[in-house]
Amino acid sequence: MIIGDVLVLILALAVVAMVLAPLESLHWWATREVEEPETEPELTAATHTAAEPEVDDEQPRKFLVYLSGIGAIAAKDVPEEEVPFVEDLRNRLTDYTLIDDVFPYSVDNRGLTAERVLGRLWRWLDQVRLKNPNAALAVLINLRNLLQLFVCADRRYGPTYNMGTAGEIHRSLVRHGHRPGRADEVVLLGWSGGGQIALGATWYLHAMGLRTSLLSLGGMLSDDIALARVEHVWHLYGTKDFLQASGKLLFAGRWPIAKASPWNEALRDGKITMIELGPYNHNIKEHYFDYESKLPDGRSYAGKVVDTMVDILER
Repeated sequence: MIIGDVLVLILALAVVAMVLAPLESLHWWATREVEEPETEPELTAATHTAAEPEVDDEQPRKFLVYLSGIGAIAAKDVPEEEVPFVEDLRNRLTDYTLIDDVFPYSVDNRGLTAERVLGRLWRWLDQVRLKNPNAALAVLINLRNLLQLFVCADRRYGPTYNMGTAGEIHRSLVRHGHRPGRADEVVLLGWSGGGQIALGATWYLHAMGLRTSLLSLGGMLSDDIALARVEHVWHLYGTKDFLQASGKLLFAGRWPIAKASPWNEALRDGKITMIELGPYNHNIKEHYFDYESKLPDGRSYAGKVVDTMVDILER
């Protein structure tokens, strides 16, 4: 009887969480005009740091924007396995400015441990996860961020959410040297849930004059209307990664019978390249960030992912 009550309670909490998930982006939409004067100065040239090299403002630049998966708690507070991977890409892709200061699960780029209504709860859960990364309670962080992914993919609430994240990506690009109107190359690298959020943002980044491509690493992608505006999508996946594969089931627009959906139209137009990496899992072991496990060719699992991405971007 007790077990049954607990299951009912968990189900009730999940339903409440799903109902409340869109409220953050809706609140942002309702108050954005009030907040705009505070964020507008970030778009000026004065935001550049002294450490940034002098560049020709007229010369197009290349940017790679990394958006973390649902395990992230803030832009700079991501699962530790991602850190060496991102640094590896930064060191290999010397022609690109790699940006990793955007939290994709918040329309205003606030981490979960910032000043929020539930900020104290997320700070406590972050401490729990630091002590034990496999703690059962830590899954609440993943669940919260996963629900934001579904808000992003929702035709009703997605436009508001995607406008907010696109604005934060644009602000970050400007902070790192982008000049509005300059023909810079922008590639969004979305890992796991970050893949869908990156895709959703491209609709509004295109409206801002940016030609944007997407590198999806194990992303749970939907049949987003932004596929009509993205330059190209490279979807890298593992054959044992059932989480990314669930996108083909959860989003009806990716079903083969939905021939007129944005996904299938983009496939016919050659805008989506599916790249099978091999027997990769989504996490645990032998995953995309695993530098210890080796493939038959001697490379680490993470090493092959980095090699593949470098090859795509350098071509």
